[in-house]
Amino acid sequence: QVQLVESGGGLVQAGGSLRLSCAASGSTFSLDSMAWYRQTPGKQRELVASITSGVKTNYADSVKGRFTISRDNAKNTLYLQMNSLKPEDTADYYCKAVLRVGITVWGKGTQVTVSS
Repeated sequence: QVQLVESGGGLVQAGGSLRLSCAASGSTFSLDSMAWYRQTPGKQRELVASITSGVKTNYADSVKGRFTISRDNAKNTLYLQMNSLKPEDTADYYCKAVLRVGITVWGKGTQVTVSS
């Protein structure tokens, strides 16, 4: 199996930047696509950005031009560079991986707070 651990969250002022990391361990050879989601209390978890094994990316409209998703397969790590942060980006951010056998794995999340 695969385990995912997110890091890099924290408190930042509006307009600032953060870089989230998601380290994968275990059967990492089975990783296919990966993604970042976020969730605020009382709302559904929403897709922020995704990246395929072939590094094709997709972004939510709300983060296009501000966030960049990338992956380092040699380090088994997924990243999310977040620039020009807004208070509405405040959320718990989760890493998701889909394995080649079709299993979905989630990390436990990291909190991002953007103050105005």
